[in-house]
Amino acid sequence: MAVNAANLVLGPARLYVAPFGSTEPLDSAVTPNGPTTPPGAPWTDVGGTDGGVTWEVDNTYTSLTVDQITMDVGARLTAMKMTVTAKLAEMTLTNLQTALNNIGTLATNTGYTTLDIPVTSASTQPTYAGLIIDGWAPMLASGQPALRRVIVRKVLSQVKAQLAYDKKTQQSYDCTFSAYYVSSSIPPVHIVDQTA
Repeated sequence: MAVNAANLVLGPARLYVAPFGSTEPLDSAVTPNGPTTPPGAPWTDVGGTDGGVTWEVDNTYTSLTVDQITMDVGARLTAMKMTVTAKLAEMTLTNLQTALNNIGTLATNTGYTTLDIPVTSASTQPTYAGLIIDGWAPMLASGQPALRRVIVRKVLSQVKAQLAYDKKTQQSYDCTFSAYYVSSSIPPVHIVDQTA
């Protein structure tokens, strides 16, 4: 098979967050100006990231064996985990609220913003979110760059949030968003590539 350099992909992505169940952009919205036209409300750009945005699928296959044959005769998919990892570099209270799965109460006032984090039993009930990753796809036949949009429909952030102040370390909220089952008719992830 010959190498097709147009299929090589490199470059940063933009990460958007919205409440679980939010209306998703149409697939047709993946257009040549996609990187400069963000998805509409309620999708919110988390801003700069540090170290990229990674979507990962980790499948576990359990072997099928029989006594009469020394090697595995097959396997079945028995577990699937999907995650999105990103270091949110913009240290806003809104991004901290996102990293904490919206458990806090965020209030914007004239001249200041506050975030109160409760520790009552109500805070144990998670608020799921959805994510959109707008990154790059293989180039178009015309040689122009193309967009790939990954919609992860139901996630919770696993974060160890910290505010570390020193003179040499840039802060970030290091988030790992775990994806969850949505329903028998709605897959947890939808991916669309621009082709024209």
